[in-house]
Amino acid sequence: MKTELFHTLIEPDMRSVDRVIRHSLHSDVALVKQVAEYIVHSGGKRLRPALVLLAAGALGYRGSDHHQLAAIVEFIHTATLLHDDVVDDSDLRRGRQTANALFGNAASVLVGDFLYSRAFQMMVALNDMRIMRVLSDATNVIAEGEVLQLMNCHDAGVDEAGYLQVIRYKTAKLFEAAARLGAMIGGGDPDIEHGLATYGMHLGTAFQLVDDVLDYSGAEADTGKHLGDDLAEGKPTLPLIFVLQNGDSQQAAAVRQAIENGGREEFPQVLAAIRDTGALDYTKRQAAVEAERATAAIDGLPASQYKDSLLELSLFAVARSY
Repeated sequence: MKTELFHTLIEPDMRSVDRVIRHSLHSDVALVKQVAEYIVHSGGKRLRPALVLLAAGALGYRGSDHHQLAAIVEFIHTATLLHDDVVDDSDLRRGRQTANALFGNAASVLVGDFLYSRAFQMMVALNDMRIMRVLSDATNVIAEGEVLQLMNCHDAGVDEAGYLQVIRYKTAKLFEAAARLGAMIGGGDPDIEHGLATYGMHLGTAFQLVDDVLDYSGAEADTGKHLGDDLAEGKPTLPLIFVLQNGDSQQAAAVRQAIENGGREEFPQVLAAIRDTGALDYTKRQAAVEAERATAAIDGLPASQYKDSLLELSLFAVARSY
């Protein structure tokens, strides 16, 4: 599924965001600039900054502060990616070498710190305490989500509710903050702001659930990562949790062993169990439920191309193959 309306509508704004990003990456320390530019310009979908732009546009905002906010959100997201890849010992993201594989773990962690601190410099310059509160709270929750995920690794006892908590914290929280910021800068009333924040939270959850599906069904050329990466890291994602709860004893044992031990040795057996139990279809259905909740949350927005794009994005979240 393509997203023509979404991309065309915000293309001029996104070019402005890119200019802010390039300007804000300046550092007199060569390695900081080199690593930051590598990861920021590595071909991501830029969904979180797009949410800021779309939410603000849906409320008729016509200033330029949303470009700064969108760049801040992208910097926070990029910092989490740098730290994630070090924690997960990943060597491939978006079809390219990860920054830690190319520059080393120490450089990746420290440049991630630079991007966090630069994001906070930028938000202070906006001089809006509500914006600072939303972004600082979101950054803190994301960090808690990272730690929760670390605690859950190699734990075959994690249930669906526990896993969804990780998603809400680690992934969906920044989607939620991005949409809320767009509502705030657009002057939305409390109900509209809450609706857009809820939209972002459910959209982010849907995106992560589909990522879970693609980890066992996507083409590596499309996803830009190795299939089975989550399994190799011992992460109990929803397809695995479904097999543990609904598979036969042999299927559940294969998944439990894979989660507890990590690695790729059990991948063929685990993949067969996932397919035979319908775990991927179940996860897709849960993603579709999240997308429907996202759509319902913005029912009160006035009709516009921006609202249409937000609705299109919720469909894309579930239908995508990358």
